[in-house]
Amino acid sequence: MYLIALAAAVLGEYFVRASLIVRGDPTQTAQNIIEHERLFRIGIASDLVSFTGIVVLTLALYVLLKPVNEDLAMLAAFWWLAEAAILCVSTLGNSIVLALLSGADFLKTFAPGQLHSLAGLALSSRAAGYNIGLILFGLGSTVFSYLLLKSGYVPKALAAWGVFASLLVLMSAFWIIVFPDIPKALQLVSPAAIFIYEVALGSWLLLKGARIQSSSASAA
Repeated sequence: MYLIALAAAVLGEYFVRASLIVRGDPTQTAQNIIEHERLFRIGIASDLVSFTGIVVLTLALYVLLKPVNEDLAMLAAFWWLAEAAILCVSTLGNSIVLALLSGADFLKTFAPGQLHSLAGLALSSRAAGYNIGLILFGLGSTVFSYLLLKSGYVPKALAAWGVFASLLVLMSAFWIIVFPDIPKALQLVSPAAIFIYEVALGSWLLLKGARIQSSSASAA
C-alpha cells in the first residue's frame, strides 16, 4: 500500500499536473487542461487512489506499531487521517476547474479571461490545501518513523532516514507558507528525501516484512 499510494501520488502530481499547469500563465494552463481533459481527470482519479491508500496504510501502521507505543501510534494515525481528509477536500478544486472550463451555458456571462483566472484560483486553493496536508503528513510520518526506529522492525538506518526526511517535509511545508517564493530547486529537496524513504520502506516491508520479535508478537 505504501508503494501503491506513492505511485498514484507521483502520477497525479509530477506526470499530470506538472505537464499541464504553467506557473503564472492561467490562460495557457486553461488551454492545456481543455485540450487534455482526460489526462487531467486521470490526475484526479490517481489522487483519490493515493488518499484511499493513505487511510489503509494508516490503519496498517497503527496496528503494527501499537505494541511499541499506543499513544504515539494513535497520534500519528490521527494526523494522517486528518491529512487524507484535507487532501480529499482540496481535490474539489480540480473538479471546480473542470466546471469552469466546461463551456456550459451558465458560464457565458463570464469572459474567457475571467474563467481562466477563476480556474487558476481554484488550482491555487488546491495547492494551498496540499501544502497543509504536507504539514500533517510530516508530523505523522515523523512519529511513525520514530516508532519504527524504536521498535527495530526495520533497519535502524532506514528508520532514522525516515525521521530526517519527515522532519524535512514538515519544515519545508512551513517554510513555503512563510516564504512562498523560494526557488523551485529547494522545494524539490524534501520530496526527493521522503520519496527515497517511502520507496525503500515500502519495498522492505513488501519483500522482507517487519522483524517482529516473539515477545512483541505476544504483546500484540
